[in-house]
Amino acid sequence: MTTTGQAIPEVDEVDALTSDGGIVTIRPVRPDDWAALAALYGEASPDSLRLRFFGRPSAGTLAAEVDRLCRPETDRNLAVLAVEGDRLVGVVSCEQLIDEGDDAEFAAFVAETARGRGIGTLLLEHLAMRAHRHGIAELVGEVLPDNIGMLRVARNLTVNGRAHLNSGIVDVELGTGPDEAGEPIIDARDRRAERASLRALLSPDSVAVVGAGHRPGGVGRETLRALRDFGFTGTRYAVNRSGAAMDGVAGYSSVKDLPGPVDLLVIAVPADQVAGVLAEGAQVGVHAAVVLSAGFGEAGPDGRRRQHELLRMARSHGIRLVGPNCLGLINTDPRIRLDASFATSVPTAGGLAIASQSGAVGIALLDEAVRAGIGVSTFVSLGNKADVSGNDLIAYWYEDPATTAVALYLESFGNPRKFARTVRALSRRKPVLALKSGRSDAGRRAGASHTAAAAAPSATVDTLFEQAGVIRPKDLGEMLDAVRILTDQPRPTGFRLAVVGNAGGLNVLAADAAEACGLSVPALSPIARHRLDLAAPGSASADNPVDLGAGASPAAFAAAAAAVADSGEADMLLLIVIGTRANAPEEILAGLAGVVDDHPALPVAVVVIGSADAPERLGRRGVPVYDLPERAVRALGHAAAYANWRREPLGRRPDLAGIDTAKARAAAAGAQAAGDGWLTYDHTATILGAYGIAILPATAATTEDAAVAAANRLGYPVVLKSADPDLVHKTDVGGVRTGLTGPEDVRAAFGTVAAAGRPGTGVLVQKQIAKPVELVAGVVHDPLFGSVVLLGLGGVQTDLLGDRALRLVPMTDLDAGRMWRGLRAAPLLTGYRGAPPVDTDALENLLLRLGRLAEDLPEIAELDLNPVLVGPDGVIAVDAKLRLAPVGTEPDPTLRRLSAAR
Repeated sequence: MTTTGQAIPEVDEVDALTSDGGIVTIRPVRPDDWAALAALYGEASPDSLRLRFFGRPSAGTLAAEVDRLCRPETDRNLAVLAVEGDRLVGVVSCEQLIDEGDDAEFAAFVAETARGRGIGTLLLEHLAMRAHRHGIAELVGEVLPDNIGMLRVARNLTVNGRAHLNSGIVDVELGTGPDEAGEPIIDARDRRAERASLRALLSPDSVAVVGAGHRPGGVGRETLRALRDFGFTGTRYAVNRSGAAMDGVAGYSSVKDLPGPVDLLVIAVPADQVAGVLAEGAQVGVHAAVVLSAGFGEAGPDGRRRQHELLRMARSHGIRLVGPNCLGLINTDPRIRLDASFATSVPTAGGLAIASQSGAVGIALLDEAVRAGIGVSTFVSLGNKADVSGNDLIAYWYEDPATTAVALYLESFGNPRKFARTVRALSRRKPVLALKSGRSDAGRRAGASHTAAAAAPSATVDTLFEQAGVIRPKDLGEMLDAVRILTDQPRPTGFRLAVVGNAGGLNVLAADAAEACGLSVPALSPIARHRLDLAAPGSASADNPVDLGAGASPAAFAAAAAAVADSGEADMLLLIVIGTRANAPEEILAGLAGVVDDHPALPVAVVVIGSADAPERLGRRGVPVYDLPERAVRALGHAAAYANWRREPLGRRPDLAGIDTAKARAAAAGAQAAGDGWLTYDHTATILGAYGIAILPATAATTEDAAVAAANRLGYPVVLKSADPDLVHKTDVGGVRTGLTGPEDVRAAFGTVAAAGRPGTGVLVQKQIAKPVELVAGVVHDPLFGSVVLLGLGGVQTDLLGDRALRLVPMTDLDAGRMWRGLRAAPLLTGYRGAPPVDTDALENLLLRLGRLAEDLPEIAELDLNPVLVGPDGVIAVDAKLRLAPVGTEPDPTLRRLSAAR
């Protein structure tokens, strides 16, 4: 690579967590940092300086080093520092010393008092990201063998790093590009830091409530009472204007007057007073704050400014912040017993963790959890998400032993790419359920292409959840129904549902619901039916669903349920009990409780109707009891789908041969230099060809004679298409004519096709080909979510049938197969009604190459291949449209950083 030394624009500063939960600001070095950098070296011990400079540096050497660091950044020299509060705690840099090559020499130095907190690792991660963006593929450095700390940082930074001893010096080489194998290491560092940073928030030793005044019903007063009533095990303080004690809690007139260190500050004062309260908290060493007050980001420009300033103050003092405009938080751990909220319902301890962006939805979740007997581990009302977000909590809950399932209500994503990574990791351990507002079409953007229309916001969220294993219920009720199965019941080993009940009509409804939920209700084997006859002779139906009749005795019901459970022919069991004046539902349930407890590995749900005293749970196992069969079946369907996702491998990043990224980027840059927008067919073919994606050749013609000549060379039949790249739906406006079998047909069609586009753009002439199946494939880019790859039925069927599959990049080697198998039209690809199967390997290869192209060139705003013809002998795109657009600053899924100020 030839470097130019061209100055590069300064990027915004970012905040990140140290390994012990502290907050540092990471940003490029500026000229006005000279004095702070000089102090960093000036305060260092002689041995630290020796390890950095390979000897004792003179004052002139140190001054020269500071001068070097403070030079304006170019694409040949980069320097990044970390600031904690107002103190500079570390700096890293890299510099290309030769004009050719793609490596740069790096150096790092961390203040002695800040070592052992992961700051050096953080700085190198951010430096590597910046270097990669500027064409530097590798950071190289020399380290003394006794510089154990630096060698440890280098070794832990990436699995692809190399180090070898050379003439008494350790040469270290660190790649800057994507490192799939190293991502779990980065994720583990992130989770460790998040857990440390949220300890004071969720497990505080002391809590002060500011705004806990005399008025009953006030938010502050009620929050203080909640702390008392729930039995908080730590120290409580009340802060109010009078300094009076409240509800037996010592009172103070100011936070700065509190007698001891305070972990958590709960703030319930008017919005314009919150910053002053937090500033006082920073003076006394507060580590976390919950801002219940409204009047911030939700309250217009002034509120957004106030929220931004509040966050900057919190970050500069290492304070984690929940809210503003939130309900508070709860931790039911018996060692903590924290209820720092003004919610009226307080749940029992259990395995469900809840995070809600809406206070109202949070209240509904807590109310329903209490009603249904669902135990909760932690509850966090996120409010405006100024600081702590769902991503932070997901990282915390990953290793939280008290949490067995997670329920989220989200209204927005701060960094959906990071969310996808972190929630996928959590989902491999614990079920995650998420409600995301915005399913309706009211706010959907009208897409210019088939691909853009298909990858609408709600569909993209569905795709993110599907790939990450997140369960997306339709509503709150369905979420809580599923939670009851998922929190502490065994996971289903398949999709087979057995139904045993004493109400035939409800059994049928359950079977119908099962099919809609992706479950099967298979017939029992002859052996199982025989055993069922012996267990419950005289049943109305001895097959699945098993109808025992309303008069079945408790003993017969229990025996039938045990026979089905013992058969090994069901992955889940649904028991339906109807109570009448003529039977004893309580006795039936008592008998079934023993059956349930005798089969601890079998997921079971119970439906009870007609009994006023129906329990919420049954047996020592506590299997959930529902009031309708459809609710129970939907919950079991979610559990089965989640268990199936857990069983499937995640896949890996595929190795794709024959990709020329440089050629594609050069072609895209050349096209963008002429202006963003839809590219010509030739430009599109060049970019796709660089990634091994074949499209049918086309010849441009601007006159009838040229079109006829092209058709004669290609051979008939041919197709004429408008060559206007801005014409999106060509068929709808007469821009496509097919089946042209001779020169006369071409001449007759030319005028109509050419007139469909802008004057002078002419037509494209292609050989007409046919294959058994027409599909559409493409890419659409979202600045938050990243690029989405689409596959669906092609031609007019694309819009009419809505049969499509989406995947967010990066795609794994297994994603492409899952895409085509997920289509309703998948049987057309595997040999429908005697037709030969198509080359699905070639189709998967096409999808993976589209995914890699989208990943490498995010400036591809839309790419539409329609139709894509698929047959036994391969895959080819007959038409292609590609639109480029500038790419701004987008979320990075792996870079460790806190959410930006909102």
